[in-house]
Amino acid sequence: MTLAIVPLTPLERGQLHVIRLRALRNAIVLLVAAGAAEWFVPNLPMPGLFLAPVILLALWMVVLAPPRRWRRWGYAFTGTELHVEHGLFTRVHTIVPVLRVQHIDVQQDVLERLFKVATLVLHTAGTDDNVVILPGVARATAEAIRDTIRERIGSAAHD
Repeated sequence: MTLAIVPLTPLERGQLHVIRLRALRNAIVLLVAAGAAEWFVPNLPMPGLFLAPVILLALWMVVLAPPRRWRRWGYAFTGTELHVEHGLFTRVHTIVPVLRVQHIDVQQDVLERLFKVATLVLHTAGTDDNVVILPGVARATAEAIRDTIRERIGSAAHD
């Protein structure tokens, strides 16, 4: 059995900024810890022993990694299925049949509101991987998908 190829929509560009700012927050924590280690550890063999590698890691986390992570996400909503694909080394393509959805949320944290994106969270029937998360979609798109799924679930319950 072969799967039909579904063209995927990339995440909103605002999600790239959300990823980058979250990485910056994490990088600042690492930089503060490395700076504290430099300050409090006596007799280091050379200055920057802790800080130099952490600065390189922070640059990678904030500048190089976010665009790669952002490009590795895509989704498609066919009306009967939601396709979500992500991953760099291991590509994961999840297909959620609408009729398997039990609960659906649209979430936005402060950064997502700032960049006008939202996260769609689907809770499905089953035990393994019963939560599917789709970050970085426009709020209106997330709400439209949510409303369509809710409508189809409601009409299926009455059949």
